[in-house]
Amino acid sequence: MYEKFGSAHSLGGFPAAALIFMRALDSNRHRIAKEAGVTGSELRALSRVAEAGSITPKELADSMQMTTGAVTAISTRLVDAALMRRVDHPNDRRSLLLELTPSGDEVMKQIYREFDAALAVVTKDVTEADLQGCSTLLRSAAEELVPLDSSVF
Repeated sequence: MYEKFGSAHSLGGFPAAALIFMRALDSNRHRIAKEAGVTGSELRALSRVAEAGSITPKELADSMQMTTGAVTAISTRLVDAALMRRVDHPNDRRSLLLELTPSGDEVMKQIYREFDAALAVVTKDVTEADLQGCSTLLRSAAEELVPLDSSVF
């Protein structure tokens, strides 16, 4: 549902709810990044490395939809902050892998625990069946928007 009133654009119904939810997630991500002492992009990079375990800078750049130069700058700041490290690639002497340091691992554990706890609070009155249905809907919608074979996830 889209409407325009003068110069203002407005969504209604489910699209409006989805936008409000995305903005709430962005706001939460910004708060978490600030508390962790990193930027939003650095938090995204930490999350992607945490999910992969280890990842090449090119793979990280592709998953973040950034240039390798931008990811190099981000990873350098995270390496300097002792949250990430560069290690030799075991199969390619010309490449390297990015991994979390023990400090980076602790930061991600704390972030994921806090996120999980926050969602538990806001869904405390939601049945398990409704949560399962919502999870299915979110995954399905995400896959329709960006197929899972892409490197965005």
